[in-house]
Order: sequence, then C-alpha cells, then structure tokens
Amino acid sequence: MSHQEIEIEFKNLLTFDEFTSLCSAFKVNSTDFFSQENHYFDTPAFSLKEKGCALRVRKKGDNFTLTLKQPATEGLLETHQSVSEKDFLSMKEETEGLIEGPISTILKDELKVDPTEVLYFGSLKTNRVELPYKDGLLVLDESNYMETSDFEVEFEVKNYAEGEKLFHELLTSYGIPLRETKNKIVRFYEAKACSLAAKGDSK
Repeated sequence: MSHQEIEIEFKNLLTFDEFTSLCSAFKVNSTDFFSQENHYFDTPAFSLKEKGCALRVRKKGDNFTLTLKQPATEGLLETHQSVSEKDFLSMKEETEGLIEGPISTILKDELKVDPTEVLYFGSLKTNRVELPYKDGLLVLDESNYMETSDFEVEFEVKNYAEGEKLFHELLTSYGIPLRETKNKIVRFYEAKACSLAAKGDSK
C-alpha cells in the first residue's frame, strides 16, 4: 500500500532554552511526547542526496513506513509505502538493496538510481509533540543521532505563503531568531561525515 502527498513545512533549530520556553507556552507536558525512529538509506555514492532526495524508514510504534522525499515546486513530494518489520530488517541488514514496490520503481524509472545499490546508513531518534496551530500543525522535536542532539520547531501547512507568514510571526513573538535549518537527514549525514573524519584523524 502506498500514497503520495505534498509536504509543506517550515522549520527552525532551537536552543534548549527556546525549546523549553515553547513547551511551556503551549502547555506541553513530558507525557505529551512520543518517540519515533528515522532510519536512513542511500547508495554508496549518495545518489539520492545529490538529487535533493531522501529515503527513510520511519518506525512509529509497531508500524514501519518507507518514505521517499523528492523536490517539488513548493515543498516536497512524499511517496509513502507501508513495509513489514521483516522487510525493514532485510533492507537494513542485507545487501540486496531496496525492497520492490512503488518507491523502488520511482528510483529506477524516474531518478535513474539502481535500487539494488541502496544501503543502510544509520538512525535518528526523535521525541516529538504535535499541536494544532493556526490551521496547521506545530511540531516540537528533540532529535538524537551520532552522539549529538538538537531541538527544532516545525510548522506543517497547506498554503506556502500563509504558512511562511504565520511561522515568522510565531518566531518573532517568542524572540527566536530565524536560523538556516537543514532537514534532519542532512544534519544526520553531516554529523556522520564529521564522525568518520574524526575517526580517520585519530588513526
């Protein structure tokens, strides 16, 4: 089973104090958070990253969803495909590449990326709370990956221009500076590259 949707979201990295301030302002309790894991995949040559795409399996509870993100005119085109835990473990541990299905077909036919070359690179775990806000969804994330952690606010909307205006107003009202914020997968890969470089320097 699969489906596609356009994702329009605005995001901004936060300091720990800004994160706790927003949690307080929106009356968020520790029990409101839930955990999810993102497991990232690409080819050894990072063919998907080079095309501005991202491939992940998200584990949420007992459910596993394979998602391909591709650039769109506004936001990102997301293709979601439900997978079993067995399929996920096979992709993660085996060397046969991506399981067959709609996303594998897109890689092969549209992106010209060989699905059999897809490998597992690692995981990012997020503690998340989601709140309805101004006809959109406000998300507060604490993410842990590669022995580091960061804090982030996201605003998911249907209308780009209106969403951007409301998001900037939100940041301004809480005295939070607008920061260039890369997607989680980019932050993960950059942290991984730094870790590998550090290991290389220590040899």
